Formats: sequence, structure tokens, C-alpha cells
Amino acid sequence: MSSLLANKKVVIIGPGLIGGSVARGLAQQKLDCEVTVVGRNENVLRDIVADGNASGYSTDIKKACENADLVLVAVPSLTVEAVLAEIGDTSAVVTDAASVKGEVIGAARRVFGEVPANFVPGHPIAGSEHSGYTASFPALFHGKKVILTPLDNTDAAAVELVTALWEMLGAEVLQMDVPQHDAVLAATSHLPHLLAFALVDTLSQQGASEEIFRCAAGGFRDFTRIASSDPQMWHDIFLANGEPTVTVLDDYIENLYRLRKVIQEKDSAELMTTFTRAKESRDRFLELLAAGGATDKQSP
Repeated sequence: MSSLLANKKVVIIGPGLIGGSVARGLAQQKLDCEVTVVGRNENVLRDIVADGNASGYSTDIKKACENADLVLVAVPSLTVEAVLAEIGDTSAVVTDAASVKGEVIGAARRVFGEVPANFVPGHPIAGSEHSGYTASFPALFHGKKVILTPLDNTDAAAVELVTALWEMLGAEVLQMDVPQHDAVLAATSHLPHLLAFALVDTLSQQGASEEIFRCAAGGFRDFTRIASSDPQMWHDIFLANGEPTVTVLDDYIENLYRLRKVIQEKDSAELMTTFTRAKESRDRFLELLAAGGATDKQSP
């Protein structure tokens, strides 16, 4: 599959954690392909080239994409539309790494009138609470899932090329339809981030917040790790995927109220039933993880 990328011109727009890790991974593979990184911060772009992780750089999206074979748009969901507009009509295969596919499909339709056959929406389920090129590393996608959400008119060869990219970087590529993707990610990624942000924000506004944080144990650290994630990125995700997130959030709130009543009424049996059911579900998840059926890396 990696041979599909040989002698290709690959353009990475947005060389942050995801885009930077793609650039590093491609460089590590030592393929005979030309990699151009595109962004606004020339100091970062120069560093990427100096590190040997790209052949060149540009701050001009349109110019960089001329004669490209594959363009990866690795920017937040609400920024994809502006980037697609700057790319314009192109014969290159274009894919993205945004977390919300419904928003991306809508953006493509607003820019082009319809989703072009050479556009393959995608989402690598890999990430970190850290952001930026300095947080990127070539093994980020090893053993992780990448979800592609091609439409009925998406060109099969375009899907094959994007699949080759991610598989070469060590990922397993799956396909879903757009609504399924956004609903699944709302439940498994977006809601946990919302809860972590909310808990830390709640405690930070209490009078003795510094003392609370000083006495916090490992459970607090583990649960709230993802509250250190990029606020702008998550702001965009929740605005872009609000409806599916609110749906699962409502279910969670309802369950919290149920547990509130259970605790108030000292219902020992129901409390034990809930905790046992949750533990068994979590243990099954860990078994899937060990078998390669899930990923434990935090991801948007």
C-alpha cells in the first residue's frame, strides 16, 4: 500500500499534533515523496523542514496545493471550510482529520456545491492533551483507528490512497457513515472531555480550590487529564457536534440524578448493581483493547 505514496506530492495543512505526526511518520518511512507543510507560523514551518520532516513549506494554501497528489487538511472542524475555499478546485485527493464529519461535509457542500468525488472525509482516533508540532511524534497512529466516512460519490481510488497513507503510519482504517461517526464520537470522546472540563471548572471556582487541587489524588489526575487539551479545538468540536453531544449528555444527566437519589436513599443494592455493571463494562472494554479492538489514546 505504501507504494501508492511513492513519488507523490503530499501537502499537510496545519502541522500541529496530527499534521506534525503525519509529517514525522512519512519522513521516518523514507518514502520517495515530496512533503510540503502549510501553516501561518513560519518559525514552526522552518523547524519542520530543518528537522527533515518536510521537503518544503508555504504560508499560501492555494500555491502549495498546485500539482499536489494528496492534501491533508489537519485543522479544527470549524476551520475546514475556510481552508477548502482556499484550496479551491483541485485534481488532488483531499482528506481531513477533523473530529466532526457532519460539519466537514456541510463545509464542503457550502464551498463546492456538492462534496467532490476526490474528497475523503477522515478522522484519526489518536491524540493527546498536548498540542502543536512540538507534541507530535511519528508513532502517534501506531495501533490506532482511523475512521473514513466516504459518500456514495466518493472515488474509490481516492479512498484507497487515503487508506494507504494511514495504514503506512501504522493505523487501522475503518469506514462509517457520517451520522454514526458523530454519534459514536460524541459518546466516547466529546462527552468525556466535556465532563473533565466541567469538573475542573467547578472545583476551580470554589473558595478553597487551591487546597482542593493540592489534596487531589491520582483518580482526580487521571479523570481530568484531558481538561488540559486545547480549549479552541474543543470549543469548535462542541459547536460543530452539539446535537449528538447534548443527546448523550442528557442520558448522562438523567443517570446522575438517578444516582443522586440512590445515594440520598442509601440504596445499597442499587449502588452495588450500578458499580458492578460499570466495572464489568469497563473490563470488557479493556479486553477489547488488549485484543486490538479499541484504542486507549485520548482523541478528539
